[in-house]
Amino acid sequence: MAETTHFGERTVPLSDKQGLVDDVFHKVAARYDLMNDLMSAGVHRLWKDAMVARLAPPKTGSEPYRVLDMAGGTGDIAQRIIAASAGYAEVTVADINADMLAVGRERATQWRFGTQASFVEANAETLPFEAESFDAYTIAFGIRNVPRIELALSEAYRVLKRGGRFLCLEFSKVDLPLLDRLYKEWSDRAIPPIGAAVTGDGQPYQYLIESIRKFPPPGRFSAMIERAGFSRVTHTAMSGNIAALHAAWKL
Repeated sequence: MAETTHFGERTVPLSDKQGLVDDVFHKVAARYDLMNDLMSAGVHRLWKDAMVARLAPPKTGSEPYRVLDMAGGTGDIAQRIIAASAGYAEVTVADINADMLAVGRERATQWRFGTQASFVEANAETLPFEAESFDAYTIAFGIRNVPRIELALSEAYRVLKRGGRFLCLEFSKVDLPLLDRLYKEWSDRAIPPIGAAVTGDGQPYQYLIESIRKFPPPGRFSAMIERAGFSRVTHTAMSGNIAALHAAWKL
């Protein structure tokens, strides 16, 4: 019997999930960051700033500071990292979706340090990079869309140098009673119609809401990070645990 997994609330063959996820992001690529602003009232920008502040990329050094930003197609995180390093960091933006990468490449032409970013089509489960080739691995709101999360974490560990930093920003489980009801109402009643109005299709946003609810809570996800080999694993709740920042080291 074929192995299955979830695609939102649907059960699908594991082999089908990546194609279904790709279709979602093909549809929303051009308006992806605008929808993030509308869905979170701009708060996602603060979460991403906090992740880059935790990374604290250096502004100088004897060797290049190389970062792999996975599932970062539109360049939102890469731009922040490069700016925070005053142009010193070299960021490889990897994404499985060519449409998301096309948005990022175009935007990078307008960045002050845009030449410090490169864009590579790649699958998080089978990265086309040598072992121990990056100083940091970042992923924001992308890990929950990977069919085999354990493989993605193992690949993150493989491509990091010893002493390398792992940072993952992802939606979480709201833990404040009143906020959790308001958040559910907003998610169910507002986000798909906003998606339909902005992108012409609300269905991808119904999937994204469902994928958030299927993602493991912080404790379970932290255990997955540890099983991949990482040390000093922590998670920090943000905005009532709407999102969580997971951090670890390869030691």
